[in-house]
Amino acid sequence: MIEVLVVDDDVRVARVNAAYVGKVAGFHVAGEAHSAAEALSRLESLVQVDLVLLDHYLPDGTGLAVVQEMRRRGHQTDVIMVTAARDVSTVQAAMRQGALQYLVKPFAFAGLRAKLEAYAELRRTLDGGGEAEQAEVDRIFGALSAGGEPDLPKGHSATTTEVVRRALMTAEGPLSAQEIADRTGLSRQTAQRYLKLLERTGRARLTLKYGDAGRPEHRYEWATRA
Repeated sequence: MIEVLVVDDDVRVARVNAAYVGKVAGFHVAGEAHSAAEALSRLESLVQVDLVLLDHYLPDGTGLAVVQEMRRRGHQTDVIMVTAARDVSTVQAAMRQGALQYLVKPFAFAGLRAKLEAYAELRRTLDGGGEAEQAEVDRIFGALSAGGEPDLPKGHSATTTEVVRRALMTAEGPLSAQEIADRTGLSRQTAQRYLKLLERTGRARLTLKYGDAGRPEHRYEWATRA
């Protein structure tokens, strides 16, 4: 089992994230922490921690400061940043300090599951040991970058997916399939098909708008909206 320490200043969010981790095969929650000091203390006291899901905004410091202190103390535990911090400087600093993945809040379960499954694949790849030819190096880095855009089902276009994604990301609120169609020039049926794909893969969030009568209208928004 991959033992995970979940760090978030919000106790409720930490519990939700821990519940998500527990639903992914091969992962177990070793503990939770709600501050930088508690995170470092838990790393010292727990028997095993393989991965830290680390929030950036903590009441007594930042997630990046926690990573720096972890390394100073000799902890080589892997880190995935799970945070609302989306400024490029923070993302860049996390990358330079060795964070393997960066997941922006809010997110659906599918988004975290993809990151965790990609991490598990990376560990399986590295556990083989030995020397690596270029193909093996490419596979290692491929596992590291997995969990972003999943393979598209047959009959779906990456270009059309990107068009719908951009329409959702630039919208001020949830949109219906017809509104997506009007903004992109796609047919309503095509817009609906791609919205369902994005919703199934955790990148779009479905809400229902109830009118005076009849069936509720399905409306979608990008799952990582601030």
